[in-house]
Amino acid sequence: MGRGDGTGRLVSPEGADDTGAGILHVDMDAFYASVEQLDNPSLVGKAIIVGAPDGRSVVSSASYEARRFGVRSAMPVAQALRLCPTAIVVVPHFDRYLELSARVMRIFRDVTPLVEPLSIDEAFLDVRGVRRLWGSPGTIARALRARVRDETGLTCSIGVAATKHVAKMASTISKPDGLLIVAAADTDAFLAPRSVRALWGVGPKAAESLESRGIRTVADVLETPAAVLDRALGPAMGARVWHLARGIDAREVDTARVEKSVGHEETFDDDISDPMILRSELRRLADRVGARLRSGGWEAATIAIKVRFADFTTISRSQTLAEPTAVGQRIGDAALDLFDAVDRPLPIRLIGVRAEKLRSAGSAPLALWDDDEEWRRVEDALDGAAARFGRGAVTRATLLGKARGGGTLPSSPPAPKLDQG
Repeated sequence: MGRGDGTGRLVSPEGADDTGAGILHVDMDAFYASVEQLDNPSLVGKAIIVGAPDGRSVVSSASYEARRFGVRSAMPVAQALRLCPTAIVVVPHFDRYLELSARVMRIFRDVTPLVEPLSIDEAFLDVRGVRRLWGSPGTIARALRARVRDETGLTCSIGVAATKHVAKMASTISKPDGLLIVAAADTDAFLAPRSVRALWGVGPKAAESLESRGIRTVADVLETPAAVLDRALGPAMGARVWHLARGIDAREVDTARVEKSVGHEETFDDDISDPMILRSELRRLADRVGARLRSGGWEAATIAIKVRFADFTTISRSQTLAEPTAVGQRIGDAALDLFDAVDRPLPIRLIGVRAEKLRSAGSAPLALWDDDEEWRRVEDALDGAAARFGRGAVTRATLLGKARGGGTLPSSPPAPKLDQG
């Protein structure tokens, strides 16, 4: 496996055998960083870090030029700059990432209706049923990469295999801007030399447990009795690793998959105690969560908040709503109720709002009346203004100006997902 910086990259030659390989895993390359380079060509070829330019923020994404210095997603920006002092820190533009993500997903669905988005920048495609229309899986993958580049200006990497697990591994190995095809008959040979860390779902702790027993590669897993895997990982994970090492993955591409939650959180420049500032910030985050729900056609049945204190103690609280909603006012009301019930012994360094238990908007039975009708009209108008003039052109009066008594309110929210690609 590569280290996420393009080293160890493997790609398939033209005309590679794709027999039995009908699943594609498409992953955009360093998505957030690539979008910033697309919109600002002066950044092309340079080491850039996407994140807030302060000591407490984390890296949302990094260009491959920065990754070669060891910069990784979720790393503190301060640490990333020590590793790569020449890197340029770029403030993220999440509305732009969502816009391009929607365009990419539309391209995928033009190829096949069987698309399973995993996140903002990656998806599985089942192309077994569209071969007569578009050609073999390898042909489809090459055409798809070309179309994404032509229509968005961005690059993607694609793994083609007989199962979702192997396709995902292949796309990772081919990054950046690559295509790796694993024919069904070649699955065992492809898997055998890979690190156990490359197996989907094997995290650092599980990998350490395996490696401490001398199980370092997939070939080692194949030679290990199932009982040993169970003792190392537990019965459920042990069975999963046993099957994945043998290329056994019965999961189909799930077109019904939806986001499990939508949220935003913010780390303050300075710890904040002033409840008025914190309540205003919760309103701002709730409005952004509501806007994302509406843009995706979702409603949330549960609202949660996250609070991290100055000593890094972190708590979360949640509340199930009487009716699902995508209205920012209602989300904010629930968030404030939760916040007011929290004992706050120390100043706060981070606060977040999250919508959970999502379902399609309008799927609930119609009520006799709509308590949120007025707010719904207001927020529909705000959505229209945002589409025309940009997010933030219209905002609550209570959010204008600098925060008082312990810090400044942030100018933009963090990424809903760290960009690993």
